[in-house]
Amino acid sequence: MISSNSSAEEIGGAVAETAPMPQQVASDPALRPTRRSFTAAYKLAVVGEYEAAPHGEKSAVLRREGLHHSHIKEWTRARDVGARSGLADARKSASGSKASAKDRGKVGRLRAQNIRLTAQLAQTRTALDIMGKAHVLLEMLSESTDTSTPSKK
Repeated sequence: MISSNSSAEEIGGAVAETAPMPQQVASDPALRPTRRSFTAAYKLAVVGEYEAAPHGEKSAVLRREGLHHSHIKEWTRARDVGARSGLADARKSASGSKASAKDRGKVGRLRAQNIRLTAQLAQTRTALDIMGKAHVLLEMLSESTDTSTPSKK
């Protein structure tokens, strides 16, 4: 028998956590909830059991496993699209495709910016080259006027 001070109760072969007090959660990181993860074999078994259940019993499977209908829809879609690898990474692959689309857009913008800045750099280098040549020319003219004879007034 489990004492009333315990934070876990055994229900039907599974351990169910009772809600700890808020000050307990803040002080003990082990009491914080964690996200559940499911293996591909488990997903296949639950989807198969759900599909085999008669119309009135489908929700009983969900309640027993602590799942939502959205889990079954997602896992069924992943099973139909691919094999076990699709089931194992269904959530990651969906978010990964969105992230990669964002990355492709960002890469395109960065490439366009790189092309624009490269052209601007080439223009600046050309202007500096011209300014350097103009400086040398003005220096030569200044030296030639210094050595020439002064004009008579």
